[in-house]
Amino acid sequence: MKTLDESDVGILCYISQLPGFRGVLKQRYSDFIVNEVDFDGNVVHLTSFDLPPEKIEEEEKAQVFDSTANKSYADEIESFRSIAGDADAESLKGFLDRIASSTESDISPIVLSPDPDKSHRTAMHTFFKAKFKFLVTDTLDGSDATLKCIRVRFCSGGKSDSGRGSRKRKDRGDRVDSTHKPFDSRGSNDWPDGVGKFLRFNLCKENKDTQEALGLIGKMLGTQQRSFGFAGTKDKRSVSTQRVTVFKQRAKRLAALNDRLFGIKVGDFCYVQEGLVLGQLLGNRFTITLRGVVADSEDIIKGAADNLGRDGFINYFGLQRFGSGSVPTHLVGAALLRGEWKSAVGLILDPREGERLAIMEAREYFKESGDIDGTLRQLPRHLVAERAILQCLKKCPGNYLQALKAIPRTLRMMYVHSYQSYLWNHAASRRVQKYGNDRVVLGDLVYSKGSSHEKSVEVINAEPEEDSSSDGIDYSSITELSETELFEEKVKSVKAVNAEDLLKGEYTIDDVILPLPGSRVLYPTNDIAEVYHDLAKKDGIALTESMHNAKEFSMICMTGSYRRVFQRPIDFEWEVLRYRDPNIPLAETDMDAIAKSKLVNVIEETFANGKTDKPLAVHNVAQTENLRNDQEDLPDIHEAEDERSVSKSVNVIEEAFADGNMNNSLAVDNVAQRENLINEQEGLPDTYEAEDEREERLPQIKSFSTSDVQSSQMALKLSFTLPASCYATMAIRELLKTSTSVAFHKTLNQ
Repeated sequence: MKTLDESDVGILCYISQLPGFRGVLKQRYSDFIVNEVDFDGNVVHLTSFDLPPEKIEEEEKAQVFDSTANKSYADEIESFRSIAGDADAESLKGFLDRIASSTESDISPIVLSPDPDKSHRTAMHTFFKAKFKFLVTDTLDGSDATLKCIRVRFCSGGKSDSGRGSRKRKDRGDRVDSTHKPFDSRGSNDWPDGVGKFLRFNLCKENKDTQEALGLIGKMLGTQQRSFGFAGTKDKRSVSTQRVTVFKQRAKRLAALNDRLFGIKVGDFCYVQEGLVLGQLLGNRFTITLRGVVADSEDIIKGAADNLGRDGFINYFGLQRFGSGSVPTHLVGAALLRGEWKSAVGLILDPREGERLAIMEAREYFKESGDIDGTLRQLPRHLVAERAILQCLKKCPGNYLQALKAIPRTLRMMYVHSYQSYLWNHAASRRVQKYGNDRVVLGDLVYSKGSSHEKSVEVINAEPEEDSSSDGIDYSSITELSETELFEEKVKSVKAVNAEDLLKGEYTIDDVILPLPGSRVLYPTNDIAEVYHDLAKKDGIALTESMHNAKEFSMICMTGSYRRVFQRPIDFEWEVLRYRDPNIPLAETDMDAIAKSKLVNVIEETFANGKTDKPLAVHNVAQTENLRNDQEDLPDIHEAEDERSVSKSVNVIEEAFADGNMNNSLAVDNVAQRENLINEQEGLPDTYEAEDEREERLPQIKSFSTSDVQSSQMALKLSFTLPASCYATMAIRELLKTSTSVAFHKTLNQ
């Protein structure tokens, strides 16, 4: 099957008739910068690594422990000795000593000797409740089922939760060898009153998708990925910043990870009462740099950019909505809607073009051998759908419907949503082809004037812009709002434009919406409605009746939603840049900005301490930022012979980030160097993994002589905001008048 093209999914038209031009999208991942926009309209940036105040925790610890360092528990320990014996008494004494000397609240619990006598264990629990209110006890199974052990732990929050209802039933069977497992897999079990149970932080990542980044952080914290909440996933091949929440985790624990994480930084910590869920954002702010721009004249570029800002673009679902592999997700969705379970499983599991060799071999192996265990050993864990299907088929051979239901719901429903998007794109193209993009026509759907949804963006099945998860499927971005009242209100606010509306001129082209098919949507009362039914019928699908008994894969059991046909970029800015070195970043990311501030601060502190004999500050900055001069033949600026003043040294760093001098700075060379290193170590998305390893690498810089300067090239830098349901790649498509497919832009890089 050939690589997916825009025309395959209904992306056919443009708004303007202006000529396009050549430009390379995402030549470097730092050419695509995404910053989330929260519900209050704030653009989310990574600005600080400072920790929030946690005085409450310290005060409560002091209160509940009665300043153990200054208090002797000798009498209590001796009383305990008479009940439990010498060994357990000494164990408790050592435990109290560790608590007294430790500055951490996370202290490993102790397990007392096995005790088969329930009444005696009850007496022990009662003793701890009476004598040690800052300690909590519970009972564990021992190595022998007839034996029980008492576990003792430090409760920094001062609240005993050892009662019968304090732990989930499934957790009461912990064995002794589970002593060091966290009580709450989602976070700390001890949490002070008055502190929000969710830690909110800003996550900045380079060349990683959201799930991958949080998976790494969760692994380091020892917490499950479900503990994290976020409003939307962001594109992998980008530098993105977004809000994340995690349940009951200390800011200092996350901040400590910054030195260990590569291409990921966390900061701007605060504690909040509620965690984030998908869809809780207004949109995204994009800073996109198109490199290698070639046009017949610069006026063509300027005209196209001005037109995009003025008239906008057709609000298509982008190619990433349909997956990056050779088997589009909407084809899987169509098979599900028809009830062809075995066919759908085959589309998901069968070999496909364009994947990494190891994955292709695993798929071929299963097709030829049918060996589920052997295939699971070969399949990477990020292929969630494939692994879920195989594991279910192992238990229930031949039950293909059950295997499909084993796929996580957000992913399996993404297949069906993808087919809805496929129909929507074709309907939007027909609307533009037949009626143009400058007027409302009879039968168009709009939100009624004065309704609560008149100025709103779509909230049902709305997806954040660029989700390129590692399997190439845009599934984590689905927001499913099931509240009937919300949808019914939305339906009531949608109407078909009538003759009276046209006479009054109440509606403009910006108001026109089209439905994503479902049981509760209205369709246009003009001939655009036929597009939906004709295409679905061609695919053997009925939009108004069920074709099988699996409700979740039936169109009549889906509510549907609406989407604006045309979208203008918000706060649109653009500029034409000239550059020589293709490895130099042309836009500042949050990581660059925070590093710049840090560099300047280190220099100022160095000179404030009187170290002005040489540009020692620059040398110290290089060490602080782990610049690898020993690996790259970079200009050795910190060994210059001339003495420099404080202001001149600071200017060196500031000029390092100035557009005109970026290619002459050690600091910015390191940015490009870091990006190349990430590309090498982390690898690019599957669709970018060319055999010839074309990805650019930082050349060794011998000197600053003009003979090494490359020829000047042109770039176009764009900055704009889009609602959460819009794709920035569709704005770029309108500008360039070329395909946004990965395959096409790879050819431009050659």
